[in-house]
Amino acid sequence: MNPVRLGRSDLMVSPICLGTMTFGEQVSQRDAFAIMDRALERGVNFWDTAEMYAVPARAETFGATESIIGNWLAARPGVREKIVLATKVAGPSRGMPWIREGAGMTAADIVASCEGSLRRLQTDVIDLYQIHWPERHAPAFGNLYYDPAKEVTQTSIHTQLQTLGQLVQQGKIRNVGLSNETPYGVHEFVRLAEQYGLPRVASVQNPYCLINRSWDNAMDETCDRLGVGLLAYSPLGVGLLTGKYDASGTTGPDAPQGTRLAYPSVQKQRWGRPEALDTARLYNALAREHGLTATQLALAFCYRSWRVASTIIGVTSLAQLDENLDAWSVQLTPELLSQVDALRWKFRDPGQ
Repeated sequence: MNPVRLGRSDLMVSPICLGTMTFGEQVSQRDAFAIMDRALERGVNFWDTAEMYAVPARAETFGATESIIGNWLAARPGVREKIVLATKVAGPSRGMPWIREGAGMTAADIVASCEGSLRRLQTDVIDLYQIHWPERHAPAFGNLYYDPAKEVTQTSIHTQLQTLGQLVQQGKIRNVGLSNETPYGVHEFVRLAEQYGLPRVASVQNPYCLINRSWDNAMDETCDRLGVGLLAYSPLGVGLLTGKYDASGTTGPDAPQGTRLAYPSVQKQRWGRPEALDTARLYNALAREHGLTATQLALAFCYRSWRVASTIIGVTSLAQLDENLDAWSVQLTPELLSQVDALRWKFRDPGQ
């Protein structure tokens, strides 16, 4: 895997990024260490985490993922310089009062969150500091529609950028990014950065997979023209696009246990919709018709897309990690991609 430049920043990252939100919930520290060691051995140099992880989010595991990564770095002198480390400041509270008091995301909140992440990660600097979800009201996490009546913003985008700029000047972060964003948000962050000489957004981390290609309707043009890279998360649709739920479904006695979809909170979200599984089954069947596994099709779709700078893979075992990394060699034929587009035309984005 040859490294790619992230947006217009100076960050050179592997086109596969190690997602870590399972560390501290589904994955123990010992197993997380083994996964990170293997990823580094196999050429991955890009780690993504967040202050709110592990997931599903609980007060008891808040910050656990960053702490595990920090312990791994502390136990391996010299490794910090080999990886690009990304984390995120949580947006306004979404039923998680343990992250911070108050409903907004103030300048003081951003600074305090950054300081907390630096302590847990046991590092002096964060290479990519991302806003996990917009401070303003915006459709995300399964909400399809913008509703101006729900606006409760307290901190302007300009103030957010100024605060991030101060953290850059202090040497605590190197670059800034967004997550779960919209075209408006990206344009406004870039416009204000260019107008006031503030940090320019390097990337946007949004969902992108066969059952959620909402990025392909406006965000792709926005970020291509503005030079902002896509960090594609949930490329396997939280496991729906691996085929492991095809026969059993996501609930019931025969459903796989120990997965994210085994948690009731996840079952109630976008990935738990019956339409998401029904449509995933069609893509999984299409993969098998072409001699591929469901996982190979889903990952190769992201790996080979011009829209994606780096694909975030989240795993719970070394076997999953190796399977996901091995899929880098898979090429998709024009015929297969045409059939993928035909399914999307008919069934759209049930995981949106």
